[in-house]
Amino acid sequence: MIWLVLGVLMFCGIHLIPSLAPSLRAGWYGRLGENGYKGSFSLLLLAALALIVIGWRSAQPSMIYQPLPALHHAGISLLNLAFLLLVVSTRPSRLRLMIRHPQLTGVLLWGVAHLLLNGDSRSLILFGGLACWSVVEIIAINRRDGAWIKTAPPAWSAELVTLLITAVVIVAIMAIHPWIAGMPVH
Repeated sequence: MIWLVLGVLMFCGIHLIPSLAPSLRAGWYGRLGENGYKGSFSLLLLAALALIVIGWRSAQPSMIYQPLPALHHAGISLLNLAFLLLVVSTRPSRLRLMIRHPQLTGVLLWGVAHLLLNGDSRSLILFGGLACWSVVEIIAINRRDGAWIKTAPPAWSAELVTLLITAVVIVAIMAIHPWIAGMPVH
């Protein structure tokens, strides 16, 4: 379980540096330059993800609570919305005019959905940890960046493409989920 905890802490800590420790980020950037900063940031995130996957797969989970079967459909619906928001974060969309941080909101919904569907210790660490991080990150970025300046809405055709991409992403995630998490999507 220690590898999972370390991976989640490392992932969250690295991501929080730009918003909570701008002077640390500036020094890092100043020493390594743009490419060095981006490269080392990416390598540290890959190491964190590797720790998370290794920690998840090697941990012996214990049940903390029993998920309510009545919330299964709500959990699946939240997962679908989470993936839509993750796709929206990379594309023009009308949803971006309603949700300032679609990617972080998607991570929050992804975490909450998994907590509705799983009640074991490793789920609490991973999904609870990343859900908490996303809330802290949203608050920190809002404080750092100030007022939200919205752009013009895109054409409706962009929304259709976004929905199609989301469907492909969901199917792909369902296919690789057993390999990543060691368990199939039911």
